[in-house]
Amino acid sequence: MELINTKIPQLDEALGGGILEDSIVLITYDTYSQGWTLAFEILRKRIEEGDFGVIINSVLPLSMLNMELRRIGFDIFKEGEKGNLGIIDVFASFYGINYQQPYVYYENMDRETYLPKFMGLYRKMLSERIKDRRPIGIQVTADGFAFLIGEERELRNLQKNLAAKENALLHEKRKRPINITLLNRDRVSQRYLSWLSLYSQYQIDFSSQEGRLEEKMFIRKSPLPNFKPTTRIFKLENGKINII
Repeated sequence: MELINTKIPQLDEALGGGILEDSIVLITYDTYSQGWTLAFEILRKRIEEGDFGVIINSVLPLSMLNMELRRIGFDIFKEGEKGNLGIIDVFASFYGINYQQPYVYYENMDRETYLPKFMGLYRKMLSERIKDRRPIGIQVTADGFAFLIGEERELRNLQKNLAAKENALLHEKRKRPINITLLNRDRVSQRYLSWLSLYSQYQIDFSSQEGRLEEKMFIRKSPLPNFKPTTRIFKLENGKINII
């Protein structure tokens, strides 16, 4: 498997060299943390290298999500218009929001029909937009899916999705993705977190500190031989990410 550089030197060093293709990166954080923004900084850097962003949204209308992201200089609508990004909008699919942008994919779905319809939307995006580019997927967020679908059902769907992912690895010749899962730990059970941790090859945990602008960043897990668990300081200042 190819080792992908995030183009964030402090992060690549902490991970033991970068991120292996076809792996899952779990980023967890608490209610007041800004650690989730790291995923979009990785996406920004990889788009600059020619990769394609896939945002899987389950938590917010896109206007609100974009408002959150623009403060770190990332505009999902601009990137979509430039052909760098597609959105599978599960939130819109559940609540009947109709977007006109061709890079926003949605379909009426519920708990029972979610997984096959989601897989169909991804396949459609793969043929129409991703093509021969490497997908960099961000699940926004795993706790959002747990709320919409239920933790138990989402875990079973995740297992089915992992099986489909393995079949694709065995039988399809295309650039393999990087998958980033965002999870607010305060919104889910410990059991749910434990399963997601098992399925992830990388894990980064953020903890905000009361009265302080910096956060503790614990790089907990990586499959690379040079990796050692370590702690860093994470700051978000003036829309810029800084890892110390």
